[in-house]
Amino acid sequence: MALNHLSLLRPLLCQPLLRHVRSPLTSRVSLRPLLAPDAFHHPAPAVCIRLYATKKAKAKAKGQSGKVNINSSLVEDIISLDEVKEDMTTVLDSLKDDFTRNLSIRTSPGALDHIVVTTQDGKFPLKQLGQISMKSPQLIMVNMSSFPEATAAATRALRESSINLNPEVDGTIIKVPVPKVTREHRENLAKVAKQLGNKAKDSLRRVRSNAVTQVKKAKEAHSEDTVRLVEKQIQQMADNIAADIDKQLAAKTKELLG
Repeated sequence: MALNHLSLLRPLLCQPLLRHVRSPLTSRVSLRPLLAPDAFHHPAPAVCIRLYATKKAKAKAKGQSGKVNINSSLVEDIISLDEVKEDMTTVLDSLKDDFTRNLSIRTSPGALDHIVVTTQDGKFPLKQLGQISMKSPQLIMVNMSSFPEATAAATRALRESSINLNPEVDGTIIKVPVPKVTREHRENLAKVAKQLGNKAKDSLRRVRSNAVTQVKKAKEAHSEDTVRLVEKQIQQMADNIAADIDKQLAAKTKELLG
């Protein structure tokens, strides 16, 4: 009998307890309705993710942080950065000009325009001393009748040029056979292109060195930090031009080798 009464009282006794137990759960469900019910019983562990920078990203960040861009007007009393940049650009322009004039697969009389003839009266472009014409695709003629006394010097300049010419003299006429464009000839031209590229870099280094020397002379009148920044700016300018020289050389080499 007692057990029967106890079974009747059990639902009444458990209701207050259930309210105390369920109320926190109900509260949590109302605040986070998008979570699955099991999430409260088995919460997902927190995961910490650490992102590592790649080598490429580090190099890019290092390059960006290392760059300087000084206002040239603020350091005019130390050095003219505009003049330094102009001198460096002149080196690059000279290389481009050499590539165009000296290193081409010759098909026209203009291929000899770059030849400079040394005479007793000075140095002159061949085209100013002689009349250059194309006799045939395999032969260029140089008529030296206007300056016959310069015929020997012109012949020597053609022979000593870097484009592998073997001129023949007939009075005041210089016959210049056009070398056949062989693989060996193309490779020789590519070697000359590399030599010209190295000379351009040597000239660039001289411009940079002269500029840095000038900056160092200003150490007594300016802070070390200022002088260091100017030197870094000059080096940065030289690096940019050197990269352009490499690009020009790569493009010319590809053109010559075909």
